This record gives sequence, structure tokens and C-alpha cells, in this order.
Amino acid sequence: MYRIQTVLAVALVAVVASTASGQNQRRVNPAFTDPEVDKTLPNVLLIGDSISIGYHVDARNALAGKANVYRPKTNCGPTIRGLEQIDAWLGDRMWDVVHWNFGLHDLKYMGPEGQNLADPTAATSHQQVPPEEYAAHIKTLAERIKKQAKVVIWRETTPVPEGSSGRLQGDARKYNALAAKSIAEVGGIETDPFFAFAESVKETQRPANVHYTAEGSKALGEHVAEVIEKHLPAKK
Repeated sequence: MYRIQTVLAVALVAVVASTASGQNQRRVNPAFTDPEVDKTLPNVLLIGDSISIGYHVDARNALAGKANVYRPKTNCGPTIRGLEQIDAWLGDRMWDVVHWNFGLHDLKYMGPEGQNLADPTAATSHQQVPPEEYAAHIKTLAERIKKQAKVVIWRETTPVPEGSSGRLQGDARKYNALAAKSIAEVGGIETDPFFAFAESVKETQRPANVHYTAEGSKALGEHVAEVIEKHLPAKK
């Protein structure tokens, strides 16, 4: 009897482990998987927050047969995280194209104890990365990325709709203007006019939310692919 119970217990543990493993595999965001690499194609790196996570697979699909499309396996967040992680994200490869953005996490408001998405009107709230620091960070990141990419494309930050938690409508325009100045100072960097394109599909942005529906992410991803394709080298 003891042997039977032991065998049953081991079998149950195996089933539970197998189920958990299967669930973990299912939970992996496809944006965090590497592409099926074709060594004859150029290599592209997309850097950005959850907006870019949302459109990554659509951009990759639109560039199928034209480029190997990668991204860091994380939400790249604000520029302060970018400064910490950019070396790891770039790795040891000379990228054919790097398409990148930081902004929505920089301009969001934090509470006095680091509370996320705090009330922008509260006297104790502050933007995670103030405008002046953001501009300096963008310049530093642009200079760093430029050293390891044949083509660098700065992607403008998407609009903040009215009523969005922890953010103010209009701040994306302000931060985009600061980024544009920093990018111009570095020179030799293309700009993806992403803000205007996002405005053209604003009906796909969720109400009082910076994120997009699946339809919106698909449109954004296809736009990104179109911008990148113009800068791709010929097949190796």
C-alpha cells in the first residue's frame, strides 16, 4: 500500500509540474521570443515600453523575409532604465537598424514614496524623469546607440489621452520636442513621426488609457515596419 501511495504521489507531482510548466510556457509574451533567424537578412532591434511590446509581433510579421526583428525581453521603461541596461540590450552585435523610444514612463507622475501613476495635480507628485533630465538622457542614449547601429531611428512618443491615470494630456508633445532637440544635437539620426501616425488611428487607443487595442497595435506595428524597411540594406 505504501508503495502504491508513493507512486501515486510521484505521479501527481509530475502532473502538477508538467501543468505548471505548460502554463509558464503559454504565459511567455511572443514579443519576448527571438525571431527565426535568417543569416542573409539584416538585424533590427526595437527598444521601447509596453506600446512597443504591443506592436512588436505585428512589426516582425510585416518584416518577415526582410529582417530579423529583436527586442529586449522586458518593458524598457524610462530613460533611467535605458541608461542602466542599454549595453546589455545592444549586446555585441552591430545592428543594421535600431528603432527606439522612451517617454511615457519618463513623463508619468510618481508619489512621494515612489507610488506609480500618482495624481498629477497633487503637490507631492513628481514626474519620474523631469524634462531637463529626460533631454540629457535621450542625448546620451542616442550617442550610445549610434556607436552600435548603422541606422538609428528615434520613434516619437505616443499621445496621452485625456483622463489617463498618472499622466497629463499634452506632456507627450512637450517630451517629444525635448527629444527632437537632443536628437538634432547628436545628428545623423532618423525620426519616425510616430505621434502624428498614432493620432491618425486614435480611435484604436483605449479610453483614458495610453494603450491600444489589438487593431491599433497592428496598425502601429505595420507603420514601424514601413519606416524601418526604407532603411534596410540589401540581403547579405
